[in-house]
Amino acid sequence: MDLSKQLVEQCRQGDRKAQYELYAMYARAMFNVSCRIIPDRMEAEDAMQEAFFKAFRKIDSFRNEVTFGAWLKRIVVNTCLDHLKQKKLQLISIDEAPQVTGVIDNSEEFEPESVEQVKQAIEKLPDGYRLVITLRLIEELEYEEIAEMLGVEQSTVRSQYTRARQKLLETIKTKQVSRYGNI
Repeated sequence: MDLSKQLVEQCRQGDRKAQYELYAMYARAMFNVSCRIIPDRMEAEDAMQEAFFKAFRKIDSFRNEVTFGAWLKRIVVNTCLDHLKQKKLQLISIDEAPQVTGVIDNSEEFEPESVEQVKQAIEKLPDGYRLVITLRLIEELEYEEIAEMLGVEQSTVRSQYTRARQKLLETIKTKQVSRYGNI
């Protein structure tokens, strides 16, 4: 039995020290997940803390069907989404979404200069685009899961993702062109 399974069993028995050890084991990773969804670090930390409280309250519902980390990550993502919903974040409907100014030809090859450049470009996306890109690319959720979490149609998620991806590529390419001239 691995350490997290042992700690989960101890948490089920009300062991606060085991809760702290699980928290210490997963807090950094879950904070990173929160920050990718909620741009304000303090709000992201609040959401992460709330997610841990939820997880410890619902520890008896953890059935070892997935790893504890995967189960906890799902709680963190849902808590962050609830937080954003309270802040009235809405996905833009397909008809209202702004059109991307230029279509990036996917056959045209260019590479982002760094992971940091991609992170900065994601941060510049409108909230709805940033959320869908984060859930799909970084958290690796399926369209169906994202649609269910956000309470929207799968087609809306796909459209948001496509437009967000185009906008992201456009932002990265524009930054490269402005830095180095025409590539």
